[in-house]
Amino acid sequence: MPARLRRPATTLFALAASAALLLTGCAAAQPADAESTTAPSGTHEVQHARGTTEVPDDVQRVVTLEPLELDTAVAVGITPVGAAVASNVAGAPAYLDVTGVEGVGTVPEPDLEAIAALKPDLILGTEARHSALYEQLSAIAPTVFIATQADPWRDNAVLIGEALNREDEVTDLLAAVDERCTSLKDEYAVDGETAQLIRPRDETTLSLYGPVSFAGSLLECVGYTIPAQDWADGLQADISPENILDAQADHVFVTATAVDDESAVPAAITQNAAAFPSVTLVDTSYWVSGVGPKGAQAVLDDIEKYLEANR
Repeated sequence: MPARLRRPATTLFALAASAALLLTGCAAAQPADAESTTAPSGTHEVQHARGTTEVPDDVQRVVTLEPLELDTAVAVGITPVGAAVASNVAGAPAYLDVTGVEGVGTVPEPDLEAIAALKPDLILGTEARHSALYEQLSAIAPTVFIATQADPWRDNAVLIGEALNREDEVTDLLAAVDERCTSLKDEYAVDGETAQLIRPRDETTLSLYGPVSFAGSLLECVGYTIPAQDWADGLQADISPENILDAQADHVFVTATAVDDESAVPAAITQNAAAFPSVTLVDTSYWVSGVGPKGAQAVLDDIEKYLEANR
């Protein structure tokens, strides 16, 4: 800290007023190894991908830039005033059952002007996606970043819970997901059976989701095994339609915008029907884009319906 200078008494009142104004401003992030200071009343410190940020204990106007952050906030009863949405959906996904969330651009390209207009008291983003925007976002409101959307989703949800001052609630929600997985695993006993999630990207690319991915981890937690692939960090592997037989499994789930549209099943699969005896369309908005406690329960709803129908 700089040495305190002696100043004429006539300036003391002005200095005190200036200090008071500064203390009421938005808390800026400081390096993670910076000396910790006492947080003002009504705030708590959150360590995150860009350092340590003082966040209001009772946030009222949250803006989220990542689907997991939106899902987690809604799961603990906080409806964000604004959210950047995945480019493949319009507005807050229907499975969240919330209204009044303003769009602030897409996850890859948030709209800073729209964010500022909402006067948020907390912004939640992702270092891997929004690193270049951090200083600008922090000038608008206290900002907390998860490191990357590719990190284990449960760990990211816990950090968001801490930022929202709802860490215990998030922990309970994650425990409920694990308990439901155990219940389904015990009831349906699918150990030894394989399952694969396929996301059609375009005419040339199909994405397969691995054990570390959000939906992949849920398939495995109920007892399925995901066939081995050359995963990128355990998350995803892309194949061409010509190599569709590499995606074979006892149970195949294909993401779609409309789950009742059978044309959403890739032609490569329908043309090799004998190799894919069980194909089920599932909703992209939560199997891929949801990623959070509510999305997890929605995925488990689908898995349970499937298991019961094929018992």
